[in-house]
Amino acid sequence: MGKLMKCSASLALCMATLMCTVSLDYAHSAPPLPPRAQILALMQRADNYQSAHPVMPPGDHNWERGTWYTGVMEAWKATHEKAFLDQALDWGRQNHWQVGTEKPGANRLFCAETWIELSLIERDPAMAQPTIDWLKTDAPNSPGGARRWYLDSGRPYVDSLYGAVVFAMLARETGDKTYLTTMRAFFDDIDNALWDKDAGLFYRDPTYIGKRTARGKKILWSRGNGWAFAGIARMLEYLPKHDPQRPKYVALFRRMAAELVKRQSSDGFWRANLDDLEDVPNPESSGTGFFCFGLAWGIRHHLLDRHTYLPAVQKAYTALAGVVSPDGKVEWGQQVDAQPHPATQQSTHEYVTGAFLLASGEVYRLSR
Repeated sequence: MGKLMKCSASLALCMATLMCTVSLDYAHSAPPLPPRAQILALMQRADNYQSAHPVMPPGDHNWERGTWYTGVMEAWKATHEKAFLDQALDWGRQNHWQVGTEKPGANRLFCAETWIELSLIERDPAMAQPTIDWLKTDAPNSPGGARRWYLDSGRPYVDSLYGAVVFAMLARETGDKTYLTTMRAFFDDIDNALWDKDAGLFYRDPTYIGKRTARGKKILWSRGNGWAFAGIARMLEYLPKHDPQRPKYVALFRRMAAELVKRQSSDGFWRANLDDLEDVPNPESSGTGFFCFGLAWGIRHHLLDRHTYLPAVQKAYTALAGVVSPDGKVEWGQQVDAQPHPATQQSTHEYVTGAFLLASGEVYRLSR
């Protein structure tokens, strides 16, 4: 009996040692998330830099700045620092809560995401009313005027999915479920036209289907897929829990997440072409910011397994934090484009800052 007890004790000690070793290996497989105070300081530095160095002209409220302000709103929702909320409210008042002025209708909705989110927070329907009015117009780039109102030069494009959340937001704001019908038709058309079922990712638009790089790989643009991945996460946040198509969106989100972590580089970044990392080998921060946001959001909402996906978030955020310059510029952001192209260390834009703020807000919530 004594020998058996000693054997059992030894086995327990061995198992405890093994579990400790596994835990330590996992803990050291990726850098830890920074403390919240450090993440907040990075958000403030990046946002202050962008405010002091605008790329778009005064009064602009199109997709570039609209993406930045979705990040500002994410920063407020995560931290409740009033300066972020006041900044967004000031921007809305300056633009009288109007939709954007771009030709593609979906792009016009990027700024409206901030207006409707503010309307829900402030309980002021007047902030959402101009968007509601525009959606009813008979213009060919509005749901009230055309069935495929979201095209760009006659083509579907995956970036547009970032605007889909507006319809889920409006359904919550107004109680009118017809917004969800419009959203489903829009989303399903883009999905059917641009989804590559073998890669589990999207083409930017139909012109890239069948094209190959010099190494024979597909052209799957990082930031285009970033718009979609982040857009699906944001859409799911506002979509009713019992919406009949919710399982489809969740399955799509999970498939993308699984494919994205396979393609993350060892330095934490994703490259501009997700199917050919050598095509454009430099780091790229805007796609990485969107992916970091989406993965962290999925973990926090229990749609993605924490043990599987947290290391990817940790590596991505360490990479992103490392390209925020001392004055707050988020570097290595690909310029306005529709396909993989090189970025330089100094290249940035308002949407690059927006993607960083989105990632930072979700990482802030995960960090302890």
